[in-house]
Amino acid sequence: MKKVKISILLVSVFTLLIISVNAQPKSKWTVEKANSWYAKQGWIVGCNFTPSTAVNQIEMWHKDTYDATTIDRELVWAKELGFNSMRVFLHSLVWENDVEGLKNRMKNYLSISTKYGIKTTFVFFDDCWNAEAQYGKQPEPKTGVHNSGWIQDPIVSKRADSTVLYKKMELYIKDILQTFKNDDRILMWDLYNEPGNSNHLTSSLPLLRKVFQWAREVNPSQPLTSGIWQLNFYDLNKFQLENSDVITYHCYHPAERHQDWIYMMNAYRRPVICTEWMGRRFGSTFEKVLPMLKSQHIGAYSWGFVAGKTNTIFAWDDPRPDGKEPTIWFHDILRVDGTPYSINEIETIKSLTNN
Repeated sequence: MKKVKISILLVSVFTLLIISVNAQPKSKWTVEKANSWYAKQGWIVGCNFTPSTAVNQIEMWHKDTYDATTIDRELVWAKELGFNSMRVFLHSLVWENDVEGLKNRMKNYLSISTKYGIKTTFVFFDDCWNAEAQYGKQPEPKTGVHNSGWIQDPIVSKRADSTVLYKKMELYIKDILQTFKNDDRILMWDLYNEPGNSNHLTSSLPLLRKVFQWAREVNPSQPLTSGIWQLNFYDLNKFQLENSDVITYHCYHPAERHQDWIYMMNAYRRPVICTEWMGRRFGSTFEKVLPMLKSQHIGAYSWGFVAGKTNTIFAWDDPRPDGKEPTIWFHDILRVDGTPYSINEIETIKSLTNN
């Protein structure tokens, strides 16, 4: 038997979590229900998708900049790779300003994705990147800066008065979930992306608790989740693991350390999906990591698809003011004309998706 080497830190953190995660919140899926659902899905593989013409979530969904033509073209390319699912971020500011418009555009997006056999995981809240934003025309991307226009949701100024915030966000979450709760084009709902990021830490825990409460009250037919991403965020991790129907996580580490994460996530006996991975400069590559994920039936959403206004070919901590394309792309797979960054990567992906 191959000896498994897992870091002492990872073992100690997750031993505590496994021991402590005993609760079965009301209406949380049983282990049996979650695994039965997962068995029907096949291997989930795709990426985090923002069309190349959108700098952030608002530009993707705003009535003046929603780009169905680009979405259609790029999802054709996704189908050609054999991708069967995309993880797509929403933003509450769009709903606040255009309730029916947002829902209609979500329906349009789903009609496009379904043509190509692609299911969608929608993401609600997010603690990453810019603290503030305005509805309307979005800023142009900053040259050479990774995700220069990406926006936290809710924006930080709206978090000052939690009473007002919670009333509005409850209406938002419940409206979207009620509208799509039985839509089988939606794979699952990712309720909160990376809670605690941007130095929010445990101040995000009350909103994390609320969004799960609101979602459970609607009780959609699709599973609910929120992904582990920082092992030392004990209170957040514990709540996420206690309340997620499906275990999800983010890991940008190379294959050996990524395997450590898989061992720990499998301890919960639920379906396991990696909702963010693939950072080439870290050694998290298609050639090394994707075969491992498939072999263990771990769902896989790499970050980024077509290089565009999000600028995610540039690394988080390595801005390039001259805008010169890095020799090693950080994220993304294709150029705007559909040609690949790496032929070898494309061959690897297609070999694993049987395309």
